[in-house]
Amino acid sequence: MADGVMNVSKGRGVEFYNRVKSNDPATSGFVVVLLTTAGIEADDVLDNHDDLSALIAASNTEANFTNYVRKSITDAAIVALPPPDDTNNRRDIALPNQTWTAAGGATNNALAKAVVSYGPDVAGADTTLIPVSHYDFAVTTTGIDLVLQFSASGFYRAS
Repeated sequence: MADGVMNVSKGRGVEFYNRVKSNDPATSGFVVVLLTTAGIEADDVLDNHDDLSALIAASNTEANFTNYVRKSITDAAIVALPPPDDTNNRRDIALPNQTWTAAGGATNNALAKAVVSYGPDVAGADTTLIPVSHYDFAVTTTGIDLVLQFSASGFYRAS
């Protein structure tokens, strides 16, 4: 398994980020969902889902550990769209780290992936959330704080 960009979002990460930061629409944002090891699809299959509903409806299982919630990242949590890196001919976009306080304890999960989706409305139905990228996140909850740290190069690289 590895990190990857969903086929439906290839070339669109910068667009989605800019829409969130520009409040276009005001309810837009990113939604972070954690998947367990139970039934997790291979990356090549995971990349093929066009909305979060289809991804979850496949054999992928969303986390349900104690204190689990989906994390919404809106315009207030992200910086202005960074300029292109003309030296390296790319554009890196970062998201803030996400923390689940007291993750697990009473109910624990063995986690496999973190999926970031874009939505025009972060409170909208899963059918409206477009998967952007996925990251290996192999950890088992035990009741301690759980932190998802995005790569120093950002959550999305357009090159």
